[in-house]
Amino acid sequence: MKSPPSLPLDAALDLTRTGDIWLFRGSSAADRLIRVTTNSPVNHVGMSVVLEDLPPLMWHAELGRSLPDVWSGDHHRGVQLHDLRDAVTTWVHRYGQRAWLRQLDGDVTAEMEDAVLQTIARLDGTPFPSTAGLALGWLRGRRPLGRRSLGPEGNHARIETAYCAEVLARTYTAMSLLPDDRPPQWYDPGRFWSGDDLPLRGGFRLGDEVAVDVPAAQV
Repeated sequence: MKSPPSLPLDAALDLTRTGDIWLFRGSSAADRLIRVTTNSPVNHVGMSVVLEDLPPLMWHAELGRSLPDVWSGDHHRGVQLHDLRDAVTTWVHRYGQRAWLRQLDGDVTAEMEDAVLQTIARLDGTPFPSTAGLALGWLRGRRPLGRRSLGPEGNHARIETAYCAEVLARTYTAMSLLPDDRPPQWYDPGRFWSGDDLPLRGGFRLGDEVAVDVPAAQV
């Protein structure tokens, strides 16, 4: 049996572009609880943000506040923008996670990058939900929608909390990669795993997962 493809972290950082997805799976009780709560094979997901001369960044939401937020300059919980190398290293070594990269196939336009920045400005610092709130939001997101469409205001309405997959769904919707006919809470981390069918708009697609090897020397 062939081993799944893998990349050293440095190579992954060189390859990644805005819109690429990072997936994480850990073995702690909290990691397992998130997977059970959201019925997902992975417990965390984030997105690469690679703009001009800035180092690669990760856009995601987490309970911890171990890294400085690049957007706000402080340490806070919830929705955050981090240095990508530091974020992946922290999740692999401090949090005991396995990491995978899925690359977005398609040309991200300047308008899509602007949509990413607008979403960051709007959501950065939004608190992470409680476990009960996470489960409730996930269940509400699965209520039948019929033929209703959320419309653009659904993605821009004020929100009180946000979890990692919801942040990615809101960002992808703002980039016009996802349709706006499902609430962001419908998405869990597993929706962005290749085992799930996630059709994207505009001819974009996500590649297969590639395991990322993070050497201990980078801790």
